[in-house]
Amino acid sequence: MSNSQPIYQRILLKLSGEALMGKFDYGIDPEVITRIATEIAHVNQLGVQIAIVIGGGNIFRGAGLAQGGMDRVTADHMGMLATVMNCLALQDALEGMDVYCRVMSAVKINQVCEDYIRRRAVRHLEKGRVVVFAAGTGNPYFTTDSAASLRASEINADIMLKATKVDGVYDDDPHKNPNAKMYDKIKYDDAINKKLAVMDATALVLCRDNNIPLRVFNLFNEGALTKIIEGEAIGTLVTGA
Repeated sequence: MSNSQPIYQRILLKLSGEALMGKFDYGIDPEVITRIATEIAHVNQLGVQIAIVIGGGNIFRGAGLAQGGMDRVTADHMGMLATVMNCLALQDALEGMDVYCRVMSAVKINQVCEDYIRRRAVRHLEKGRVVVFAAGTGNPYFTTDSAASLRASEINADIMLKATKVDGVYDDDPHKNPNAKMYDKIKYDDAINKKLAVMDATALVLCRDNNIPLRVFNLFNEGALTKIIEGEAIGTLVTGA
């Protein structure tokens, strides 16, 4: 690893639930979550305050269940509980590496994790603990991308990092179009107007209105998170300027 100093003091890392599946069709791949936890632990050792939001698509996706005929509110509540399971798994992996970690849930489930209280979350971060935000916003009809933008705004994160399966933001689906062009940098308004598959519009507007830059990068490029923390221009930077 590099000996460079981090350029960010506090970050919000957004992980998709699907990324945790690894080679599986469902659930959590222990090898993947261990690798992710190892990289988070290294960044934590650099003195960076890390907050994390994880989706639940590897277990349940509320919108998908709703499309199948289930009541949308019920489906979204199931999706929120799925995120809690993923957050507990990441907490376990981090604690196995001697990293202090707290899971804070937007829905009351305090027999297994803490309730989300903004001031307490900030205090955990200031003490060097990794904080994992579970259960989205606690409300149906909101994605975990929106939850990540909300939490990043609430804790005054220096940047939001979205870890994906592709190298950045493209003008078309790179899996379907080999000629798709990746942006090195793009404005929030352009991403919204062009309907690029970065995050949903609510999440983008939250980041834009609160002046939080967003960097989209490939989770599976080993060491990418550390390189971004040290200032390397990896992936796509989305900003208001």
